[in-house]
Amino acid sequence: MVEEVEKYLDELYPNPKCELNYNKDYELLIAVVLSAQTTDKRVNQVTEVLFKKYPDLKSLSEASIEDIIEIIKPIGTFTRKAQYVKEISRHLLEEQNGCVPNDRNYIESLPGAGRKTANVVLSNLFDYPAIAVDTHVSRVSKRLRLAKENDDVLQIEKKLMRKFDKATWARRHHQLVLFGRYNCKAKNPECSTCKLQNICKYYKKSI
Repeated sequence: MVEEVEKYLDELYPNPKCELNYNKDYELLIAVVLSAQTTDKRVNQVTEVLFKKYPDLKSLSEASIEDIIEIIKPIGTFTRKAQYVKEISRHLLEEQNGCVPNDRNYIESLPGAGRKTANVVLSNLFDYPAIAVDTHVSRVSKRLRLAKENDDVLQIEKKLMRKFDKATWARRHHQLVLFGRYNCKAKNPECSTCKLQNICKYYKKSI
């Protein structure tokens, strides 16, 4: 079953990558924090404005909360996230010489960050083997019987790590995200063209 999933993911997304736009390490970190409960497309729209107006950590750390809020309003929960932007910028400047470290514990300790954020950042910046579980990965994993319906994100992550070869974790993460975003959507998934109908719980319930 796992081999079937891997084969289809490779067919659909042979060269998967993170869809968040960034040019600097801290830009990815901030973008991932901003992406909670919103879409990468919307995050890219606001970070394009944010990082152009405040092109370094110092200017970001000194920006007014009101101005950051105004820029990131389209992504929701903007008041809290605006504070995260300032605090993360300040922490990196004061504690890491302005660089995002290859350190899971440190990244997870930052305001607004957590295990998923750390996994995405470590995987993309340092080629660290990790599987970040977001809503897409969670949904797809449960539908394809890679995880149980009541599993939490950590349980799902551990199960996926056992099922997939460690060398492919980052790749599988991106593929599962893209598959959930564009194929196995929460509403109106493209079941009619999917080659995984035979193992999908959702499809079997819907026919």
